[in-house]
Amino acid sequence: MASLKKLFSIIFVSLLLLLFGVHGSAAKPNGCYINNIYSLGDSIADTGNLLRLGLDGSFNVIASFPYGETIHKPTGRCSNGLLMIDYLATALNLPLVNPYLDKEANFEHGVNFAVAGATALETSFLAQKGILMPYTNASLSVQLDWFKTHLNSTCSSKEACKKQLERTLFTLGEIGGNDYNYAFFEGKQIDEVIALVPLVVQKITDTAKELIEAGVVHMVVPGNFPIGCVPSYLEMFSRMVVNQTDAFDEFNCVKSLNAFAMLHNEQLQASLTELRHAYPNVQIMYADYFHAFLNLLEKASDYGFKKDTLRKACCGAGGEHNFDATKICGSPGTTTCENPSDHISWDGIHLTQEAYKVMAQSLMEGGFTYPTYGVQKLWKC
Repeated sequence: MASLKKLFSIIFVSLLLLLFGVHGSAAKPNGCYINNIYSLGDSIADTGNLLRLGLDGSFNVIASFPYGETIHKPTGRCSNGLLMIDYLATALNLPLVNPYLDKEANFEHGVNFAVAGATALETSFLAQKGILMPYTNASLSVQLDWFKTHLNSTCSSKEACKKQLERTLFTLGEIGGNDYNYAFFEGKQIDEVIALVPLVVQKITDTAKELIEAGVVHMVVPGNFPIGCVPSYLEMFSRMVVNQTDAFDEFNCVKSLNAFAMLHNEQLQASLTELRHAYPNVQIMYADYFHAFLNLLEKASDYGFKKDTLRKACCGAGGEHNFDATKICGSPGTTTCENPSDHISWDGIHLTQEAYKVMAQSLMEGGFTYPTYGVQKLWKC
C-alpha cells in the first residue's frame, strides 16, 4: 500500500498539472497493479457524461462557474473541483478517467460511464411508483449497456475481454441514492421509500453479477452517505421536525434519515457477502461512504474544515444551511463562499473538492473499504 506521504505528493503534482487542463493524458501507469479504471454511478463520480447528454432543469448550472472553479474549468463534475474517482486514479498513477460520451477522449486506461442524476432503477419503473423527478434516463441498465458496447469494441473475443479486465478496477456506484432522493424530495414518506431498498440493492447486485460474468475481478461497491447530515436534507427535514430535539443525533444529523441510509447499506453488504461466496475468486469490496463521512465530520477541524460550516453549503442562496431548492448553486441569487476548502458541502448536495479528497484518502488509507486484503493488493504501486 502506498504511504500517505507518497499519496499526498502524487496528488499535489497532479493538481499542478491539472491547472493546464482536466483531461488525463495517455501516460503509462507507473508500476501499479491496476492499469484501468471503469466506473458506473451518478453525480458522485460523473466526470462529464451528463454535460454531453444535454442539460435540463437545475442541472444546467454544472456547465459553468462556479462549478469547476478550483480547477479553472467547468467539466461537468458536480463540485468546485475534483471528485473521489479523480483521486483514485491519481493514487494509481493513472490519467483521470474520461467520460464515455466524450468521443474525443483517450480511453486507454479506463472509461467513466457514470451520469449525474442517474438512478439504479429504470426511470419508467420509478414513474409507475409516482416518482417523476429523474433528470436523465441513464439508469444503471443504460450505463451497463454502454460498458458492454465499449468492451466489445476494444477486444476481439470473450477470452480477450476477460484478459483485458484482469488488472482493471471497476467501481459500481455510488448508485441508488437518486432513487431515494427523488422520492423524498417529491414528498414520499420514509415507509414508502423503504419499499424501494430491496429493489435498488437487487439491481446493484444483478449488475455486479453481469460485470463478473464479463470478466471483472476487482470491484468496489460503495454504500450510501449519511443523508441526514447533508444540507439539502437538513433544510427540508429541519422544518418538519422543528422542536423535536430527539430527531437529531450528536452530529446534528437527522436520525431517521441516517437510519434509512444504514438500512440500504446493511442490505447491500449482505448481498455482497452472498456474491463473495458465489464468486470466491473475485475481489468484491464494500466502500463505506457512511462511516467515512461521519469520520470526516468528527475530525473536521483536523482536516481544516471550519466548525460553523459543517452543515452549510459553500455555494447557495442563504439560510441556516445555505441551501434553497429553488435556487441551486450557480443560479441567479446565489453566492459562493470565499474559501471552499473550509467547507465539506459544495452546493448542499455534493461535496467540495477538499472533502472528496479526504473521503478518498479515508477509503484508500483509513480502513473504510472492506475486506482490507483487497485494498492492499490494489494499492500495490
